[in-house]
Amino acid sequence: MAHIFSFWESRSFYDSFMARSHDRLASSQSGTFKDAQVKLFDYRFDVKTGFEPRFTDTDLVRVAHCRVHEERAEHFTLMQEKVWNPAMAGSPGMIRGLFGEAPGHEFLVLSMWQSAAEHGKYRTERIERLALRAQTEADVASLTGDIVELEPSWTV
Repeated sequence: MAHIFSFWESRSFYDSFMARSHDRLASSQSGTFKDAQVKLFDYRFDVKTGFEPRFTDTDLVRVAHCRVHEERAEHFTLMQEKVWNPAMAGSPGMIRGLFGEAPGHEFLVLSMWQSAAEHGKYRTERIERLALRAQTEADVASLTGDIVELEPSWTV
């Protein structure tokens, strides 16, 4: 499995790329992958510090895709900002991240870590306690995610 993250300066640049270049590039990659899933999220806020789409100073990315109950979306966003973000920001190995939203009460939390060991310390020590405090189980209808060890030669 491969994860590809792309960051666009604006929606108009994204739309221009899709209208002018996407089909040509996609046809040149025909047969190189199967079951591609694409989702466009709008940036809502940073996790820790000012997000930069730079991956040279990180070895691991944690990505969480959350589908949230409609009536709990506002609460979920608030808890991300008031509970989860400060906890991640306080973890020494966490570099930066972002919180994004897509239509249909879908959210993406992308966090960048110095190493799997540093992410493991955060996860082991805090996840259950933070989930109870944030009432995550009541907010989230489904959660999928992955821990992505970055391949430096694939970073553009």
